[in-house]
Amino acid sequence: MFIVNVEGAVCKDGKWLIIERSSKEEHAGGQLSLVGGQVENEGISKALLERTLQREFMEEVGIHIKEHMIFLRNTSFVLPDGREVLDLVFYCEIDSGEPFAKSPDEVAAVYWMAAEEIFDHPNSPIWLKESIVEARSYLSSSIMNATI
Repeated sequence: MFIVNVEGAVCKDGKWLIIERSSKEEHAGGQLSLVGGQVENEGISKALLERTLQREFMEEVGIHIKEHMIFLRNTSFVLPDGREVLDLVFYCEIDSGEPFAKSPDEVAAVYWMAAEEIFDHPNSPIWLKESIVEARSYLSSSIMNATI
């Protein structure tokens, strides 16, 4: 059985909302990341992934994101203890608030970074870079479709 994790890619003025994960985090401590977290079991539920992302954005960086989200990609990985994780990435937009490191046990710092800064950063894991590539591709295609 997979652990399900969701992440949200947010872009504002050409820069991506990136967190530095706390060194206390079990997985990827000290690494750059999108905001996100583990989906909790609720039994029968609707919009569980979206609500999880909204909760994680509020808990980690103190902002509200809009209800409408665009699915970008999914991957899987294995934690050091052998548990398997299904990771789902969505494109999100801020509804209100300014991000800050609200939960120091989870978030060491909050940054707005250009894609090239993310790609060049020594603490930027490959999965973050791949998610930014997907999100940037989505934004480019949606802008092109809007002008047609």
